[in-house]
Amino acid sequence: MHTAITIDALKVLDAIDRKGSFAGAAGELFRVPSAISYTVQKLEEDLNVSLFDRSGHRAVLTPAGLYLLEEGRTLLEAADNLAHSTRQVAQGWETRLRIGFNSLLPAECLFPAVKEFYALGVPVDVQITEEVFAGTWDALQSRRVDLIIGADDISKPAGNFTSHILGNMTFVFAVAPDHPLASAEEPLSEDDICRFPAAVAADSSRALPAGHAGIFHQQRTLTGATIDHKIAMQKAGLGVGWLPRARVQALLASGQLIEKRVDEPRQPIALQAARHTDDKGKALMWFWHRLIKDATITDWLDS
Repeated sequence: MHTAITIDALKVLDAIDRKGSFAGAAGELFRVPSAISYTVQKLEEDLNVSLFDRSGHRAVLTPAGLYLLEEGRTLLEAADNLAHSTRQVAQGWETRLRIGFNSLLPAECLFPAVKEFYALGVPVDVQITEEVFAGTWDALQSRRVDLIIGADDISKPAGNFTSHILGNMTFVFAVAPDHPLASAEEPLSEDDICRFPAAVAADSSRALPAGHAGIFHQQRTLTGATIDHKIAMQKAGLGVGWLPRARVQALLASGQLIEKRVDEPRQPIALQAARHTDDKGKALMWFWHRLIKDATITDWLDS
């Protein structure tokens, strides 16, 4: 379908407005003034509107011309971005990289790597999304993300993935200081714990089976969206359950949460980074090599 509005015509309008005259636009675009006038005249004829008021000493944009210029500049910017992105892809750089991280980890663990990547000056958009339990693997398998950080080995699906162990996550059973279990005799039994709701972070998986680690079958649940919600609910005394020790060290030290021994301690889990083996874009591989050796993550897991 033919349209009168072309990128070239919009560039001409933009140049006239910025330079203040047809002659100025001609000089910037390395054209003769008559070529600039012809482009504007043809655009006006094709659209059947007047883009310039020529009644004075100099041509002034009409309301229609001003509207076309303002909207056209958006198209010019989009065209420039498209051209740049095309060259970027040809050089092996993605236009966007999506990183999914397990809610067990704080998002701040990724920030040093992102800061270093931005220092490279490569215009790749970076998107960070938080996933819970099997949702981390589900996001990678369904290609909602390109790279996952902190995925557990329990919910790993079949597939052609490359993975790297980042470290082990240990857990603590914690309750609020005013919760009835805070003063209960240790170790806590299943019967002791089941009297109270379990604070739960909802698994964000859309296709893989949802996880429910550390919850007894007959126990009521209070569900939030993330580990941060779960921590807040336990801190408020609304529920009990297992929490990543590294995430609640400060709360335990300040007495805002109380650690309790239980009959059956929860074993540590290995957390890993993973990607599709066949995916090897430059941004992906940069983050892959940077994050699997990231002391910010490994030191946090060991804390």
